[in-house]
Amino acid sequence: MKFTTGSAIIALQFACAPAFAQTHAETASLPAADTASDASTPGSEPENEIIVTGTRDRSRTQFDTLAPVDVLSADAVRSSISGDLSDTMAQLLPSFNVQRLPAADGQAFVRPASLRGLSADQTLVLINGKRYHRSALLGTRGAQAPDLAGIPSLAIKRIEVLRDGASAQYGSDAIAGVVNIILDDTAGMEAFGQFSQYDRGDGKEYQVGARGGIALGDRGMLVVTGEYDHSEATSRTRQRPDAILFQNANPTLAVPNPVQRWGQPDEERIRGALDAHYDLSDAATLYAFGTVQQGEGVTDFNWRNPAGTGSVFNSSTAFPGFSFLKLYPVGFTPRFGTTFSDYQANGGVRGAIGDRFTYDISAAAGRSRIEYTLNESLNASLGPLSPTSFYLGRLEQREFNLNADFVYRLPVGTTDPVNIAFGAERRVETYQVSAGDPASYAVGPGAATGLAPNSNGFPGFSPAVAGTFGQTSYAGYLDLEWKPVEMLTLGAAGRYEDFSEFGNTFNYKFAARIEPIKGIAARATYSTGFRAPTPAQLNTSQTTQGLNTSTLEIFTQGRLSPSDPLAVALGAKALTPEKSRTATAGLTFQSGFGLSGSVDFYQIDVNDRFSQSQASPPPKDVPNPQRFTAISFFTNDFDTRTRGIDAVLSYAHPVGPGRASLSLAYNYNQTKVRSGASAAIPDNTQRRVFEERLPQHNGTATVGYEIGPVSLLARGRYYGAWTDIAANGTTQLFQRFGSIALFDVSARYALTEHFSVRVGAENVFNTYPDEATNQAVRGLIYSRNAPYDTDGGQYYVRLGMTF
Repeated sequence: MKFTTGSAIIALQFACAPAFAQTHAETASLPAADTASDASTPGSEPENEIIVTGTRDRSRTQFDTLAPVDVLSADAVRSSISGDLSDTMAQLLPSFNVQRLPAADGQAFVRPASLRGLSADQTLVLINGKRYHRSALLGTRGAQAPDLAGIPSLAIKRIEVLRDGASAQYGSDAIAGVVNIILDDTAGMEAFGQFSQYDRGDGKEYQVGARGGIALGDRGMLVVTGEYDHSEATSRTRQRPDAILFQNANPTLAVPNPVQRWGQPDEERIRGALDAHYDLSDAATLYAFGTVQQGEGVTDFNWRNPAGTGSVFNSSTAFPGFSFLKLYPVGFTPRFGTTFSDYQANGGVRGAIGDRFTYDISAAAGRSRIEYTLNESLNASLGPLSPTSFYLGRLEQREFNLNADFVYRLPVGTTDPVNIAFGAERRVETYQVSAGDPASYAVGPGAATGLAPNSNGFPGFSPAVAGTFGQTSYAGYLDLEWKPVEMLTLGAAGRYEDFSEFGNTFNYKFAARIEPIKGIAARATYSTGFRAPTPAQLNTSQTTQGLNTSTLEIFTQGRLSPSDPLAVALGAKALTPEKSRTATAGLTFQSGFGLSGSVDFYQIDVNDRFSQSQASPPPKDVPNPQRFTAISFFTNDFDTRTRGIDAVLSYAHPVGPGRASLSLAYNYNQTKVRSGASAAIPDNTQRRVFEERLPQHNGTATVGYEIGPVSLLARGRYYGAWTDIAANGTTQLFQRFGSIALFDVSARYALTEHFSVRVGAENVFNTYPDEATNQAVRGLIYSRNAPYDTDGGQYYVRLGMTF
């Protein structure tokens, strides 16, 4: 695969200084497991850290890797105000994007994150080298990705981000790359308390956490972490124009101002983590680790205007003399609530037999459960019998994995041994949809006279869409690395995988690195990859409601299973795996005076890319009992090509009486649709979704200085132009937004050896983006699809304790 000069896209990504300012070098416990042990050596340089992601050779450092790997230290992870790990990574990695998505159903609480502009579920997430379960939520364009907000930041030792395709090494999903979260397994105790709020006085957030690690004699370690996070809602809203008109026409009524809120939800979470190991002998170590979270939240939906929502407020012959105006004289704004819980538990035995052979046998279970409620609403078709609060149903994702991983270091003459890693995996994935209250999906007698069925705002899951769906897969892999001469390292990997729902796939990877001059190296990889459709994507349907900004009427859209008769009539077909081809090539260097960096070109071709079809009017010759006004479905519709360059540059050196660090970061990433049925639609809606919804330019610049007990940090974040794309019934609304720069500052003071205080601000200049004019009729001021926070400046204070 070649990078053509005319169309090759350059994306430069420099890692933030805190991300590479770690002062410990960890050794890998078992290459086969891709985990980190409790050993560490203070004072080593960051480039000498042992890396366990993208390689199963226990001697690889960040500088030695065959593919680019970013390392985010514990200090970098904790430098962000947000308790959501997705926000933190988006601030530190320019190629990592996350959206706020207020009033976007479940996505207001489980937000999609994107690496290199690809789909959220095209990045594989690991904890201690083991696959982390998906969320039960199907997000943007049906992506089903893990919920990173469920992982406590205080439990994290470091995060390794492999920016390269790795399906041949790890299996499904690793198209854009791999995020490997290494849990802290060291002795000691630390705790923190943090308070923050926005410049306008709302969005108050209270966070507390503690981590304690105790040695189990000289044979093991037990570490437990807990966090509590309570965040209050924000509101960046104007009164809707139609609400003003309604108030003027009805001066005796008190219409709320605003009638609905646009902003972050009210949310509360409890998170925990455990990491433990115990040496049974020199050849066997028992280990266990896991995470858990539980929480709840609530957000607003669109206001129902009595003057314009005839499907609710019109009179009906089914209910003579009854009107919902008696219940909601000024209309109503449904309140969408959620409760959620997750757990991930891993356990196994690992060890070494002699100096050449290591093994890791493990099992893992994960579950994500999400339940939805709707308050201050109604089912208009039930008339006076309608409740105002509804239980909408439950979504549940369950996964169970068995893994056997082995590494043998084969002696080859006088050269370094050949690192031979091999293993097998069995995965069982189950998705369950449980029905809500009958009133939440009922089609009552008023439906025949034009009153809307279902709970208004978010129809509940009916028995027709409820069910349990599963998929089982088996895999085997071989992964080789060899250093035939001092300057050259070669790698090759292959993985065969068989899925019960669609058959088998084989993927491979080749890699090479050459260091002709000490401290300067070139590296390149080529790999194939895939992402298997999940049981949820294959089998489920969902109903959503929204406001048509032209007619100001509520529309009901069905995202149907590809096997649904309505979807089939519109051309839906059975889903197949997404397939990818990835090529990278780059340079990396390190110096003896604190300067290091890398530049890596990449090209990612994804065929049969997963998307959601354009919303279309339902066919008239097929029964439509839910009265959908628009229908869409999941489809393998597009072939895309993503090109870019990642570059990392950092410098750290003593300056005056202290130590200074400087880093720059810039990412330029472009995706083009090469082919696709929906790409030929005249308005190019789906094409623009892939090509324009995220900035092509992203950058950061960070300066840090430490002197005695004082640490100072300043960071600038740059986001390039992007296009807002919002559903509007069977059409889409587009608005182009320009670039924006946000600045963060913080200062930390060590009060004593054990206590510290940090104060700071994110978006310290209280900068706001351009207003979202095409959504103004809904009271929305700033786009809800923005890849950055649109709530203005946020200020915080954090107290820390370590022992």
